[in-house]
Amino acid sequence: MLTPRLLPLFVLVATLSVRADGPTIVADVRAAIGRGDLASAEALVEKFRHEAGDTPEALEALSWVGRGALAAEDYPTAARYAELTETLALNALKSRTLDAEPHLPTALGAAIETEARAMVDNGQRASAILLLQDQLKRYRATSIRGRLQKNINLLSLEGKPAPALTATEFLGPPMPTMAGHPTLLFFWAHWCPDCKAEAPIVADLMKTYGDAGLQVIGPTQRYGYVAGRAAAPPDQELTYIEQVRQQYYGAIAGMAVPVSQEDCLAYGMDATPTLVLVDRRGIVTLYHPGRMTRAEIEPYIKAALGT
Repeated sequence: MLTPRLLPLFVLVATLSVRADGPTIVADVRAAIGRGDLASAEALVEKFRHEAGDTPEALEALSWVGRGALAAEDYPTAARYAELTETLALNALKSRTLDAEPHLPTALGAAIETEARAMVDNGQRASAILLLQDQLKRYRATSIRGRLQKNINLLSLEGKPAPALTATEFLGPPMPTMAGHPTLLFFWAHWCPDCKAEAPIVADLMKTYGDAGLQVIGPTQRYGYVAGRAAAPPDQELTYIEQVRQQYYGAIAGMAVPVSQEDCLAYGMDATPTLVLVDRRGIVTLYHPGRMTRAEIEPYIKAALGT
């Protein structure tokens, strides 16, 4: 039996995201962290806070300093920045809602995530799970629900029964039963390039192991828009999702596509794709937000099939 892994709770990305008037403070801080220059990241944030105040953008940048310290295994500094970010975010929430704009939910979600990861790395895994569960209750109706659930799942889902899929809308082939069948859940989004890049790997695995009993289900959800992020009503978006399914995922043999936001949230689909392997007993043997190579996923499939 393969030993469950604890995957990283974030990936540091040094690529700059830009706006019309140039790089943002968040992008600059991320770039500094990507270079391993935590001191410069701290200085950038402090300068920005001094000039602009504790804006939502400043808090997101501050949360990245905590994540940078975590990557450097400086757990006290990571915890300190996570606590500061959360304190400032809670202060901001006294006069506004969490999801009024995108920076504050990112900052708060990242701060909670960093605090939990620092606890795990200090041997406090059970306490980290309790922290995340408490925060999930508090923020269940907000945009950070999926992020919190992802982190709970990373720490606790492997070895546990898979959450039931509850979708009532489906695309593609008929929905199979999971009972008694090793099943790969391939969570994808219509806008996601990494999902499209993962699709040929999943298709190839099905060609190799479909006859041995592996099946694949590809849950997804609506996001309120179609190509170019043009706003779209639910029926128009569903039509667009079906077009994307046929173009990029049609080669995956037998992949039914349940369409349900609730299912995606229950599985913590904060990162796309998210890959979940369920054995014939209904037990999760792999939970992985993000892409995987064939070499990484194949041993789990072989174990689930007993080959």
